[in-house]
Amino acid sequence: MNEGSYDRKAEEGGKEEAVREGAGRKKPCVPSMLARHLQGSSFLPTRAAATRHLSVVAEASSSSNPEYEKRNYAKNISEYNTVLSSIIGQRRHFLLRDVYDDMLLDGIRPERDTFHNLIIGTMKGSRLQDAFFFRDEMMATGLQPDVCFCSLHSIFLDYLLTVALYNFLISTCGKCKQSDTALLLLEEMKANGVKPNGQTYICLLNAYAATGRTDRVYAIVRDMTAAGLGLNKFCYAGLINAHKNKTPLTDEINTKIIEFVKQSKGWSPVEGDSNLAENVMMSVSEEELYNIPTADFVHRRAFLNKQLTVYHVALYACADLRSMETFDKILEILKEDGFSPDTYIVIQAIRCYVRSGDIDRGVQTLEDHLSSKPAAVELYVSLAEAAIEGYTARGMQAAQETLEKMSARGFFLNAKIGNELLLAASGEKTGGFTTANYIWDLMQSRKVNVNFPACDAYLNGLKERDVPQDDPRLLLVKRTWENLRGRFSPARAS
Repeated sequence: MNEGSYDRKAEEGGKEEAVREGAGRKKPCVPSMLARHLQGSSFLPTRAAATRHLSVVAEASSSSNPEYEKRNYAKNISEYNTVLSSIIGQRRHFLLRDVYDDMLLDGIRPERDTFHNLIIGTMKGSRLQDAFFFRDEMMATGLQPDVCFCSLHSIFLDYLLTVALYNFLISTCGKCKQSDTALLLLEEMKANGVKPNGQTYICLLNAYAATGRTDRVYAIVRDMTAAGLGLNKFCYAGLINAHKNKTPLTDEINTKIIEFVKQSKGWSPVEGDSNLAENVMMSVSEEELYNIPTADFVHRRAFLNKQLTVYHVALYACADLRSMETFDKILEILKEDGFSPDTYIVIQAIRCYVRSGDIDRGVQTLEDHLSSKPAAVELYVSLAEAAIEGYTARGMQAAQETLEKMSARGFFLNAKIGNELLLAASGEKTGGFTTANYIWDLMQSRKVNVNFPACDAYLNGLKERDVPQDDPRLLLVKRTWENLRGRFSPARAS
């Protein structure tokens, strides 16, 4: 999301417009010590003041104002919580601050569940600064367990939610590669008398794994072992990721991956069933909490075998490292253990082969899978993305042919995948630009919204070709670019 000056537009259009256009707001000022740690010594408050006047609020909030009633999207805390859940489900996490501000302007006091929804949303959207803002707002409202007036059950539930809250914040640090901040959160937990659980340490382990801090990862493993906690599959996944993300890469990386896969066969759950009730209640999977690559697919029916998490992470690492030899060895271990590749593993096989330069093997792997198993749009997209990467003539041809087959099978690009493919294909410098044109046409035929980075890259690619100035395609792209620039261009940032 691009930053820029923010106008609520409450006086011109109402809350719906403000929420829809909230993507242009500035980053909020987060007063906590941890947020200042993220910003460094150059931290400056950039919170844009709301422009809605009190008189306007008083007039708009009047129950006798039909215009206000018509455009108001929530009237009480229950409706606001529903709006937040809907926004999180739509992955429009950049709107959370706007809804929260509207809630306060309407004089509605957020509840504990409201803040937990907000923090979970920022975790899912990897918005660390917003996460700390909501945490500080929650503390400022005094939402703490009241031992004097709560039942023992309520106190226990509050404790669980407090631990879960810290786990979500640590997970967000991992997503944003802020591992040192995650450690500060652990120290804050202990200082506040909140006892970390097994999930807390696994979140911290995977946060350090995201930054390649193998020394810290091994230290956490030693602490867990000393405390009598076994290593589960997510710990081994973190160990693999730590070595993959370490810079510079060591010569033993492939050996380590195979070693961890073999060691993981005897993994044991941490603290019994580690998928605790508060995570299930808040629809947060363990894969998402620990930033595992399969997080986006765990709810897909018949897409992946959750028993194979370590294999998934190892094969994903091999595809990233372009290590076909290691990939094939792990596949052999998988078959020796009596398992067959699931759809996610086939996707990684396609990625690995194509990114390693063996495009024909990747195409054959896709065709073999489709001949006996159900098709999925991710299979086609993975091949197209990997083939585009090198901008070779064969790769661009394979990418376009794959997308044509995908379209013929009745699969279409959504906004996220379409924009990612368009952005990647627009980087082609020497070819005929036919793949980027085809992706643009696919998106236009389905009226899929194009974002500014993808449109900007595509327009620049067209300008580098000998395209007539009155060409209908070029004119349409220019109009789209002009419309998007006014809302999302970095040039608007002040």
